[in-house]
Amino acid sequence: MRSSADRPLNVQPATVRDYRELARRRLPRQLFDYVDGGAYEEATLKANETDLERVLLRQRVMRDVSVRDQSVELLGQQLSMPLILGPVGIAGMFARRAEVQAAKAAEAAGIPFTESTVSICSIEEVAKETAVPPWFQLYVMRDRGYAEKLMARAEAVGSPVLMLTIDLAVVGARHRDTRNAMVGSPSTWAKVRRGLDLVSHPGWLRRVAIGGKPLTFGNLAEVVPGAKTPEDFKEWVDAQFDPSVTWEDIAWVRENWKGKLVVKGILDPEDARKAVDAGVDGLVVSNHGGRQLDAVPSTAAALPAVAEAVGDQTEVLADGGVRNGLDMVKMLALGARAVIIGRAWAYAVAAEGEAGVAKTLNTFRSDTDVALALTGNNSVANVGPDSLA
Repeated sequence: MRSSADRPLNVQPATVRDYRELARRRLPRQLFDYVDGGAYEEATLKANETDLERVLLRQRVMRDVSVRDQSVELLGQQLSMPLILGPVGIAGMFARRAEVQAAKAAEAAGIPFTESTVSICSIEEVAKETAVPPWFQLYVMRDRGYAEKLMARAEAVGSPVLMLTIDLAVVGARHRDTRNAMVGSPSTWAKVRRGLDLVSHPGWLRRVAIGGKPLTFGNLAEVVPGAKTPEDFKEWVDAQFDPSVTWEDIAWVRENWKGKLVVKGILDPEDARKAVDAGVDGLVVSNHGGRQLDAVPSTAAALPAVAEAVGDQTEVLADGGVRNGLDMVKMLALGARAVIIGRAWAYAVAAEGEAGVAKTLNTFRSDTDVALALTGNNSVANVGPDSLA
């Protein structure tokens, strides 16, 4: 007999919210809270969605929108729509070899997939299973030698873009993870509760814990010899975030990376100008999905000033709270050239694997097509401040 967590929804999943509900039922609580939660009281996490919901589009009529084009050229690549699957740590714990499944869906949709430093599948595994190499996300590590090895591995598989995450000088407190004994020094009883949480999801055990092995950090396997689980790596990973990093370190990255370089974690216009001065090819307006410093501006609130500060000097991307194609069009109108999603694809892959991600991307495409037509735009290139009410 199937547990309630493995029974299908009463409705066919169609939206990110549908997939979130199915992921909540299928994943152990500790894993769902890990991807769903934010820092501290989660005010910024909530603001990412609510502020974006408050942005209104300007409906325009009686324009020839019989042909509508979502394609965009970004960082030397042609994308079928201005959307990127962003890096999601330990995604391979949500579904069997989840990074590969998501990368295949992205490739079929004609958009990039970004491999996280702390992915379960290695960048080599993802690249082997797809014809288009993934982008690669990198943290600035204290162990610069290993960071250089990671950049070399990404270059070796043909990754065209390095996404350097710069908003992790320290790790924000994520209270859900503490309550679920994912972090800290859990008591014996907390460890028992965590184990009961896992075994109460037999479908997840079958699909992922057994069918998705090896559940180790594929990109970091050389760092801690003998490590068997993601938990074994956590102490090392946390210790590797480097609070001494400055803009001068971009030169070190450039010495080791010949492809396009994007920095992720910009909220302030002055920091955006410094990124331009440092010579990056793009920046991501991001508060890390509300997972770092709480009580900072939502991405929707911060984006216009950042975009104005840099103009056309670099590519501006954005993430945070994007749950559908209308949200994507809003972000474009606020100043982004393209949008990055994380939780949206994580929920989908946890719920229905590659097919779930593919359906989510199709829904984004359909939503965007409607938004273009009803705002009087025949191309995403025409979406700008005039598209806002």
